[in-house]
Amino acid sequence: PELPATTLANSCYDNMFAGCTSLTTAPELPASTLAECCYSSIFNGCTSLTTAPKLPATTLAKNCYEGMFYDCTSLTTAPELPATTLAEWCYSSIFNGCTSLTTAPELPATTLAHGCYSSMFIGCTSLTTAPELPATTLAGHCYYGMFYNCSSLTTAPELPATILANYCYCNMFSDCTSLTVASELQATTLAGGAYMGMFAGCTSLNKVTMLATDITATNALYYWLNGVSSRGTFIKAAEMNTLPKGASGIPTGWTVKNYGE
Repeated sequence: PELPATTLANSCYDNMFAGCTSLTTAPELPASTLAECCYSSIFNGCTSLTTAPKLPATTLAKNCYEGMFYDCTSLTTAPELPATTLAEWCYSSIFNGCTSLTTAPELPATTLAHGCYSSMFIGCTSLTTAPELPATTLAGHCYYGMFYNCSSLTTAPELPATILANYCYCNMFSDCTSLTVASELQATTLAGGAYMGMFAGCTSLNKVTMLATDITATNALYYWLNGVSSRGTFIKAAEMNTLPKGASGIPTGWTVKNYGE
């Protein structure tokens, strides 16, 4: 059916077409101001859906798009996401399990909200290029598991933020098995769980630049490089001499250099 409403209510379309495996065309969604959980899981499991509707909204709400296209395995192109002001968990798991998705939408926001991009592209095994991530103001869990198991991703985006938030990058690139070079990590002070599991399972990863000098926060580096390549280059701040060896610090067998050498 057509869904012409422009004034929405909390959870109004939640799970509306979930499991409609023969649905091939989505209705237009013209609302520019969203409500909490309004489109949450609306197309969850619509495995025949090939084209997403336009998403023109610029005023988002908590969990508004959470799981919207979860397991839409035929979806090849993501809709534009023009909002620059985000809400908590707004895009969480929106494309989770979209195994045919090859291109990510632009993400223009520079100030993030708690969990906003959490698990956004998890399991998008055909995604080869990550979007630019210009945000410099982070929030807790903002990038949590964002590209988890994106096994075709070859290049990590720049991460310009220098002030971190708890678990901001936790598991962000876990199991990205085609990734060879990590994003340059310029923050000097880590937050709790900030890099936890960040590149775990990245079996091809062989170059990391991490300039932190204060790593005392709880679980800041826990297993962040577990399962990476057995040989590689680790670039650190010259004054940093307390990084442990192994999966929670500098991988065993890697060459260590000081930044700028």
